Formats: sequence, C-alpha cells, structure tokens
Amino acid sequence: MTELYASALHLDRKAVKALKITDPYSLHRVVYSLFPDVRTEAEKQSHIQSGFVYADKGGDFHSRKVLIVSNRAPLEQVEGLYGDVISKSITTSFLEHPRYHFKVQINPVRKDKQTGKRVAVKGRTNTADWFIQRAPKNWGFEVDPQHLQIDAIEVLQFNDKSGRRITLGKAHIQGQLTVTDPQQFQNSFKNGIGKGRAFGCGLLQIVPIIDNPFA
Repeated sequence: MTELYASALHLDRKAVKALKITDPYSLHRVVYSLFPDVRTEAEKQSHIQSGFVYADKGGDFHSRKVLIVSNRAPLEQVEGLYGDVISKSITTSFLEHPRYHFKVQINPVRKDKQTGKRVAVKGRTNTADWFIQRAPKNWGFEVDPQHLQIDAIEVLQFNDKSGRRITLGKAHIQGQLTVTDPQQFQNSFKNGIGKGRAFGCGLLQIVPIIDNPFA
C-alpha cells in the first residue's frame, strides 16, 4: 500500500480571519493549498483522486481543526504562514484490524432510476438504511445497526470559485464496522467514501477495536 499520512491542521482565530474561512469552499481552498497538485489537466478531468481527503472538526471562537489523510506529506503551514500542520505516517498494521469504531461526514445521495440524476437521501432512518446497505458493496465493510448513530444532518449552500451555487447535504455518522474486504476497505480509507469529497465529506475517522483477551 502507498504510504499514507494522517495530519491535523490547526487554525487559530487570526488565521481563520486572515484566510477568510467563511464556508465550505473557502475551507476547501485552504486545505488544497497544502498539497501542490501533481495531476495533469487530463487527470483532473478524469476520476483520478486528488490524493487526500479531509474532515472539518469545527471548533470554537478561538480555533478550528481539520483532519486530513493523504498519500503525500502536506506543507507545514498554509501559504502566508498561517496555521500549523502536524503530520505522522500511518503504519500498515493500523489498517489490518478486523473491527473499528468510526466517524464520518458523508454526502448521502442515490441515483434516481428514471432520471439518472443524484437525489439527496433525507431523514435519519433513510440515511442509516442507505449507509448500512451501501457499506459492504461499495466500501468493504459491514456496519453494526445497533451501534449506528446519525448525530446530525445539515444542508450547506455556498458558491464555488466560478460562482456556481452548490447545495451539499452532510450527515454526521458514527458507529462500529467490521472489515469484509481488506483491500476495498483500505482504498475507502485512503480515498474517502461517497460524494462531496472535495468539500470535506468521506474521510473515515477510525479507531481499532481491540478485544480484551482477559475479558
């Protein structure tokens, strides 16, 4: 497996203000500035991933934190010397456990069979069902329905760099998963899951579940 890095971008109040972080697109711009793009123009138009996924962990009046998983090390600071980035390599063994606690911010959408367009999955129950059904087929793991929590569902609206209005549904989900396809699971962790990854969706935040041999 390609070497992976886990990073945390810490932004204080001064950095948030100076970088004009006000919506998902402005945060997208800041995170992307940490990774010089190594793709060709043709690759950008194809389905080749950027090589990193991230999740906005929010914060308070004084600070903000962003988690990142990437296939290359990020810059240590945002251009203009704002923020601090703490990075470490992810060991291969970290992704070889059978079970994990997880959190993810995901864009729940499905393709309409008649129109072919993507439509939002609405409501906590429908979102939970959608996630449980999709996980083994698309992402290489099964979810324990009893431990699955839909913590929040939000709808974000913002403009991209061309001024196009974007509406993005984001569900905050946590629970326990069991790996069913190790290679597919590793790809899911590396590349993120679902749509909306350019705007902070899809990063699997995982912690191995270590069974107690003395229990």
